[in-house]
Amino acid sequence: MAQVKLRDVSKVFKKSLVVDGVNLDIADGEFVVLVGPSGCGKSTTLNMIAGLESVTSGDIEIGNRVVTSLPPKDRRVAMVFQSYALYPHMTVAENLGFGLKVSRVEPAEITRRVAAVAESLAIEALLGRKPRELSGGQRQRVALGRAIVRDPAVFLLDEPLSNLDAQLRGQMRVELKQLQERLRATVVHVTHDQVEAMTLGSRIVVMQGGRIQQVGAPLDVYDHPANQFVARFIGSPPMNLVRCRLERDADTSLLRADGFALGVSPRNRTLIELSGEAEVVVGVRPEHVAVIEGTAVGVQWPLMPASITVVEPLGNQTQLSLSVGKLTLGAVVPADRRFRPRQSVQVFVDPSRALLFDAGEGGDAIC
Repeated sequence: MAQVKLRDVSKVFKKSLVVDGVNLDIADGEFVVLVGPSGCGKSTTLNMIAGLESVTSGDIEIGNRVVTSLPPKDRRVAMVFQSYALYPHMTVAENLGFGLKVSRVEPAEITRRVAAVAESLAIEALLGRKPRELSGGQRQRVALGRAIVRDPAVFLLDEPLSNLDAQLRGQMRVELKQLQERLRATVVHVTHDQVEAMTLGSRIVVMQGGRIQQVGAPLDVYDHPANQFVARFIGSPPMNLVRCRLERDADTSLLRADGFALGVSPRNRTLIELSGEAEVVVGVRPEHVAVIEGTAVGVQWPLMPASITVVEPLGNQTQLSLSVGKLTLGAVVPADRRFRPRQSVQVFVDPSRALLFDAGEGGDAIC
């Protein structure tokens, strides 16, 4: 396996800058996930690593070797596509061994390696079948096997699970992670699915507008988003973002918006007062919005009157949409708590759970 380095990599399509100065180091044996909305540049970045797209500027290294101008066949990478890209007229065994055959590997060695990979993926019984005779999950395993059998330095996965149903996608996530750990493989995986990114990646790379917005361990990115975009994109349901003004009097400091009020915690009081900002954006995860029925006991002020507008039971939890003044807040509560639309409740946000972002363009995290 090998490390991957991107140095100021950019890509221009017809005068449009789609990847803008990407710098990224991927360690040997690391599972890195590029995640972001459609059009953010993640697939183009993957294709440039693979050599399927040329680099407009910058350099790419794989295994301490600059490969920027090398064709895909000379980069020791293997790619798994969203469509699987299996040859329909070939059997599974022929699909698995085709790349080796093109590379003029001895037939006996091809047979040995195909058999070994088929056993590791539990697809030995499928070797004589054609792709049309396979389920989506089986086709996915064959596509992965075709990559593994080549013994590449780096695996490149372009939304390989997006065509699977939800249950099978969850199963394949587990299998893919186990496979990567068993092979100790360097993997670069592209997805728009944040659940997939959070569960698979040792690190995730959040992209938007052709630029990297944040790189970090999944929970670090979730708990400490670098800006408002990352805060909105990572997390389901998404983080509540409320533009607030700071109000001070002799005894208290509050962040207020239309119907929303948040006490200023000791950890951010000094920063706000020193910055002199008139406005900030408060970020609160839905699971940190406390929904209170009846009289609140032992809850700090301020409480916010709210009305429930939508109740979404999900089995293990319930998602609520709340009308708080002129704002809509999302909340997540345990499944055993029963709520109904138009029910009046009170809402409280623990200041220590709130994140603060700059209210200007970009919306970088303050604390």
